[in-house]
Amino acid sequence: MQALIDSVRDLYTHWKGIEPLSVDVLPISGSERRYFRIHEKDHSLIATYGANIKENESFIYFAESFHKKKLSVPAIYAVSDDRMFYIQEDFGDVSLLTRLESEGFAQPVYELFRKSLEALALLQVKGDKGLDYKRCLTNKEFGKEAIMADLLYFKYYFLDALRKPYDKQKLLKDFEALSNYLTHTEYKYFMFRDFQSRNIFVKEDDSVHFIDFQGGMKGAPQYDVASLLWQARANLPDVWKDQLLVDYMNAFERLINGPMDQMVFRSQYNGYVLIRLLQVLGAYGFRGLFERKAQFLTAIPLGLRNLKDFFRNQSLGISVPEFKKMLDLCVSDEVIELFTPTQASEDTPLIVKINSFSYRKGCPPDESTNGGGFVFDCRGILNPGRIEEYKTQHGRDKGVKDYLEQQTKMLNYLNSVFDIVDMTVEEYIKRGFESLMVNFGCTGGQHRSVYAADALARHLRNKFKVKIELNHRVQDEKNWQNPIESKPSQVTENKEHTGS
Repeated sequence: MQALIDSVRDLYTHWKGIEPLSVDVLPISGSERRYFRIHEKDHSLIATYGANIKENESFIYFAESFHKKKLSVPAIYAVSDDRMFYIQEDFGDVSLLTRLESEGFAQPVYELFRKSLEALALLQVKGDKGLDYKRCLTNKEFGKEAIMADLLYFKYYFLDALRKPYDKQKLLKDFEALSNYLTHTEYKYFMFRDFQSRNIFVKEDDSVHFIDFQGGMKGAPQYDVASLLWQARANLPDVWKDQLLVDYMNAFERLINGPMDQMVFRSQYNGYVLIRLLQVLGAYGFRGLFERKAQFLTAIPLGLRNLKDFFRNQSLGISVPEFKKMLDLCVSDEVIELFTPTQASEDTPLIVKINSFSYRKGCPPDESTNGGGFVFDCRGILNPGRIEEYKTQHGRDKGVKDYLEQQTKMLNYLNSVFDIVDMTVEEYIKRGFESLMVNFGCTGGQHRSVYAADALARHLRNKFKVKIELNHRVQDEKNWQNPIESKPSQVTENKEHTGS
């Protein structure tokens, strides 16, 4: 990591002629890229590192082309000779999703969604003019091939994982029919490809700005609208979805300088909603069912309910019987229940006691009548306590957390821990058990075990809504601030900076 930080400093210094005041490593996002915040005297910038040079070049080309047209994208200030690092404008840390989660479905948030869709229409239509689509990362156009790829992604990584029988030849035939139907759309402009509220940043003046459009290509404008309005995590109410679609169509119609058939536009929009929902389920399946990443597993029920809501209210306008049969299966109560974790209620007696401890002082005793539980040894994870600047810090300090997340295998380790503990917690809730103890030990009980215990407490609360008692034995002895908790923790997870 230090080598990447040094490269960011060198690029900035070469561009500005002076060294930056400081460089912060930003939390890992869903991609393989790494992000850094460069601090100047009264300003900050974002630096990006990506090993995929073609992806970097695609983003840089789009950003420079759109910025010249005064569209809502970051300025690119400097690019390294090897094209693996670039410095761009910093839009801050507040995304549209952040505003939605903090303010709820309030009118100011609706206005931000409306403003985002108007800016999207401008990006699609104005940005398309003169754009060289040969510079795209993958396909030049989101046509039949790309649509089929999304459908097959869903098939391989989600549908097939259900291990339910279906006629594969009939399903592929329906995929072909749906791909042909959606390919012949009336309008094709720049398509953002991943237009969601996490990729829209809101500045203090409520202006909206876009990142993460390196996967863009020429395609149907409806796809991007579907991506935003049907984002599972946003879970927008139906009345918002309907009115925001009207707002978008009106803005789009003004830009193309002529009337459009809104009924046809809506029909094709419904098809792209479906494609997007299935592509997201494929991604959840790949990350969750195959890579065993817990946060994606817990997102699957959201995606399925989103798909169910769509089918309850919309129609495709095309006959695809085997496909419809498989979708009915996916949104059945049986399948949704399969991915929905059992959750505790106020009457659930179970308390999960989570401890961090030092092996030098011994494992905490279990004072319950049942005994048992888990002890996880964190000493196989690289120890931040061996680094001078972290010796006096602990597992809740930002520097230590960044080190564990970015330079060790802690996140992979925790995914395995979650898998094991989840099975037991779910059964204990169902069977009315009262107590489960989970201990995390490391050499000093100060860094790795503290971080791991906090992470498990967050995970179990979010997934099972279960009562937690969290105790950091070494921290308590050193009088660090850490009360034993029997209610939701005040510890919060780092928000991901999705970057560009």
